[in-house]
Amino acid sequence: MPEGDTIHSAARRVGDALVGQPIVSIETPHPRHALDRWPERLDGRAVRAVDARGKHLFIRFEGDLTLHSHLRMTGQWGVYRRGQRWRRSARRAWLVIRTDSHEVVEFDGPVLELMTESRTRFERRLAALGPDVLAPEMDERGFLVRLRQDDQTRGFGDALIDQRNIAGIGNMWKAEGCFLAGLDPWRRVGEVSDDEALAVVRALRPLMAESAAGRFRGPRFVYDRAGLPCRRCDTPIRARGQGDDNRTTFWCPVCQG
Repeated sequence: MPEGDTIHSAARRVGDALVGQPIVSIETPHPRHALDRWPERLDGRAVRAVDARGKHLFIRFEGDLTLHSHLRMTGQWGVYRRGQRWRRSARRAWLVIRTDSHEVVEFDGPVLELMTESRTRFERRLAALGPDVLAPEMDERGFLVRLRQDDQTRGFGDALIDQRNIAGIGNMWKAEGCFLAGLDPWRRVGEVSDDEALAVVRALRPLMAESAAGRFRGPRFVYDRAGLPCRRCDTPIRARGQGDDNRTTFWCPVCQG
């Protein structure tokens, strides 16, 4: 699943292509949206902003209408010069927005909806999101309050990818952040101090920001390296499922012991 850095990067690219540019056409090829009349409802409206919160992307049009997207496991945003070949089949396109110079395409997007601006603030799923890990001034106190309201017997790694606690961290950054902070992702939330929890988030924020800007080239320390030697101590990296969704957690039993 694309994590917050990927979505913030997509929002920047989509915004660069659409904000301030006359919209030539909007198409909704997927049958699910055949009767929604989005092209007619958005006709003549300029895109005034594109932004992200956690794993959610918003294309905000003039006149109080916003396209909301969540890519889940399969979706992808593509931004192409007019005439450039798309990287996925046109049959997989759910949304196509064209300007004179660009084509912005959302592929395979299981969550794609047009809503009013006010609904983006009060809709239950969105209002429940925790602080955005990539917000310029992240609400650390808000994160800690939500973490302490969570099940204190839950593994910290599992709580870290719960978007109600903090928005934007997924399985890969969870593993890397816990490693960088030297924290065992299997420790119960109630056994993790506020300082330790914040150390994980503070280790991640600059790396995720670099990734969102397309500059991060650092190695992965533990994610997807099960059985390989730890880059710090040579101990084999371990992996097993965690939480109700059984998402695979990677960790070094020595560096994070």
